[in-house]
Amino acid sequence: MALQFDASDRLVAAADEWADKRMTDREDALETKVKQALLEVEHLVSGVQDVEFDVDGRTVTYEPTDDLAAFLDQQAERAGVEPATVLAMHADLFATVFLDNYDQEERPPNAPPTE
Repeated sequence: MALQFDASDRLVAAADEWADKRMTDREDALETKVKQALLEVEHLVSGVQDVEFDVDGRTVTYEPTDDLAAFLDQQAERAGVEPATVLAMHADLFATVFLDNYDQEERPPNAPPTE
């Protein structure tokens, strides 16, 4: 069962920061941040090491493993929301993962200023 959710403003802001620090475009950065977030969630629940998903604009489509799908169903039932909403909340939680690991000094010497 594929789930769809819209990337939160927080996730998009994290992607913008990722793009700025790594001199990449927003689309690639959003895909990277979504992958990092989904992988963190999936790995914690099912132990998988890779995820496949689609991003179209801000819409994320992802088919969770059976373990994660069952986990999301349980949480969704308890909260009275859809499983996709729970997945979106978890992705939002992990939106800023790995951002603090990139020091300004690691930027290429010819990189434009970020401020």
